[in-house]
Parts: sequence; structure tokens; C-alpha cells
Amino acid sequence: MTVSTDSEAAAEPAAPEDVPAAGRDRRTWILVISALLVGALLGLGIGILVPHLRTPGDTSVEAGFLRDMSTHHAQAVEMSMIVHEKADDPTIVYLASDIALTQHGQIGYMQAWLRDWNLSPTGSEPAMAWMPDSAGSVVNGLMPGMATPEQMAALRKATGKDLEIQYLTLMRQHHLGGIHMAQEAVKLSKNKDVTWLAGTMVASQQSEITLIDDLLKKLQATP
Repeated sequence: MTVSTDSEAAAEPAAPEDVPAAGRDRRTWILVISALLVGALLGLGIGILVPHLRTPGDTSVEAGFLRDMSTHHAQAVEMSMIVHEKADDPTIVYLASDIALTQHGQIGYMQAWLRDWNLSPTGSEPAMAWMPDSAGSVVNGLMPGMATPEQMAALRKATGKDLEIQYLTLMRQHHLGGIHMAQEAVKLSKNKDVTWLAGTMVASQQSEITLIDDLLKKLQATP
């Protein structure tokens, strides 16, 4: 084999074979499709993960409101069932039934959401801790508007017109406290389900207060 010593005759490095245009196009599309698939999978993963990360925590406004309002509602249901069984006025019987059914159903929503968030029905925070400037709103363990044990005992013993007046008076106060709590939840919560439910509570209880006022006037006007 003869080796040239001519410096100008040095061999140029061999160039790779040109890739045909069709091959390059296929490779480009494969890369694009792969990138899109990876992006879609990442997006799906984020879509699943982010709502979980945004789930209200144990000390959140949402958890506090649902727990406290469940307790608040439970007393309204109890009062309404007492009156539903013992009252004579059909309008008051119907009102009591409607309040019991509505608030029992709302308790179901609230407890289901707490379970979905992997939270217990009760928390470590004191009642009303979720609401700013709530100091003093809980008296003897009772949230705004709630009847005392003595008032509940008197309601159980009452009959006739006295029963109906006691119930309407207690429920009016109960609704005022519940509306205040629900309005604060609408202001403070960022959870659409919670603000929706709290908003329905405000609207329905305000409407019921109007009916309660009319019923009380009629009762107090009769001998």
C-alpha cells in the first residue's frame, strides 16, 4: 500500500450518508407525537393530583364550618321533630317537617364532604375557630342561636299554643345564628360546593324567618 506524504493530499473525513427527507419527516413526527403524549400524561397527572392537594385541611374554614353547622343543624332537626309530633297547627307542622328534612339533608352533604376529604366529623379546633373575630360567639358551648338545655327541656314538655310559640321563637333565633355563620362561610371559603350550600342556607332560612314572623303574629293575636 502506498501512503502519500503530500500534506495537501490529506483525506477529508467521510461525511455521513444523507438521511432521506421522508425519514427525517417520520422522525420529526415521532418526536412531536411523543412530546404530546408525555405532555398529556403530565397534564392528566396534575389534574388528578392538584385537586387532592387543594382538599380542605383539618383546620380549614371549610372543615370548621361543615362540622359546626352539622352540630347546629342537628339541634334544629331535633326541635322540629318534637313539634312535628305534637303541634296542632298544620302550617307549623308542615314548617317543622320541612326544616327537619332540609337540614337533615344538608347534614348529609356536609358529612359526605368531610369523608371525601378524609377528615373526621369532629376536629381538634374549638367551635367557631374557623371564623375570624368569633371570640364570645360560643356561650356555654353553644354556637350562635342555639337553644340551651333548659329551653330544649321546656320545649319537650310544652303542648298546644305554648309549644308552637316556643318553637317558632327558638327557631327564629336559631335561624339568625345559622344565617350569620353561613354568610361568613360564603365570604371566607374558596370551595364552590361549600359556598353554594352556605348560600342556600342563607336564602332558605331568611325565607323561613318571614314565615315564622307571620305565624307568631297570628298566634299572639289569638286568645
